[in-house]
Amino acid sequence: MILCDIGNTTFHFKTDTNDFKIAVDKKSKNLPNIKNKIYFISVNDKATKKLLKKYPSAIDIKTLIKFDTKYNGLGLDRQIVCSYYDDGIIVDSGSAITVDIMDKGIHLGGFIMPGIEAYKKIYPEISKKLSFDFKNETNLDKIPLNTNDAINYALLNAIILPILKVYKEHNKKIYFTGENSKYLLNHFKNIPYKYKKNMIFNSMKKIIKQKDN
Repeated sequence: MILCDIGNTTFHFKTDTNDFKIAVDKKSKNLPNIKNKIYFISVNDKATKKLLKKYPSAIDIKTLIKFDTKYNGLGLDRQIVCSYYDDGIIVDSGSAITVDIMDKGIHLGGFIMPGIEAYKKIYPEISKKLSFDFKNETNLDKIPLNTNDAINYALLNAIILPILKVYKEHNKKIYFTGENSKYLLNHFKNIPYKYKKNMIFNSMKKIIKQKDN
């Protein structure tokens, strides 16, 4: 079984032993020859067509998932990630940061923030004098006394404080995933959390297994 997460820029393939990425702007003929059954999720319709042209029997996970939520328009990628845990706060930090609350298998809702890379672009666009070096180890308990620290202080608090607010309201363990979550973890040392790099693939496996049973 091969899993594939199709994003805006890459096909991300995952096997039992390794994973690899291929740019979505490649032609379908440049995708690897795979004989195993492929399950995929996608936020990119054009790339999905390329995948299905190469692998006509590939199965879209959205045909297998049944997700309980009143949230209107919840993206499939968020549904997949949230399906992994029945209870907790799920933080997925990528190009955008999504925060979702799960309670006994029911999705209570969530919100979306710009990702760290998006925040890093905002300040230089305001003024060249606001170009800065990102430092995730910035002390958030101390008021900054220079511009670089001031920007990092504001950037990190803009992300961390809404997550802390949800944690205080719901008192649930926080589950982090996504490549940029590593920049946030040291600010949650006194709060119960867990980091899983490939939560989306683990959740895809869980959904497939439940369907097979």
